[in-house]
Amino acid sequence: MSKDHIGELEELILLLIVMLKEDAYGLAIRKALKEQAERNVTIGAVHGTVNRLESKGFIESKMGGATEERGGRRKRIFSITASGKNVLEKSRDVKVNLWQQIPELSIKKL
Repeated sequence: MSKDHIGELEELILLLIVMLKEDAYGLAIRKALKEQAERNVTIGAVHGTVNRLESKGFIESKMGGATEERGGRRKRIFSITASGKNVLEKSRDVKVNLWQQIPELSIKKL
């Protein structure tokens, strides 16, 4: 798979990282996947996906501060890069274009 294509889980996680902003860390992403997309994935799948997205240059991470509620452990906070925004826009445009070419399924304007 080339660097400018993303899978469905990668796309969902990218969208959630944008949505969650400063709260975009592993467990929050996993919870949002379940709530927003009805996808029940393991934390390992989330970590594997964010590692892959980071290696592709679509996201970056920084370590947040340690908290008492996490036993002094720090959160790894994710944010989207310009390349990540571009790949999301490309993915959206491809899908919208395809939907518009199928009249019986086309997206109705509100």
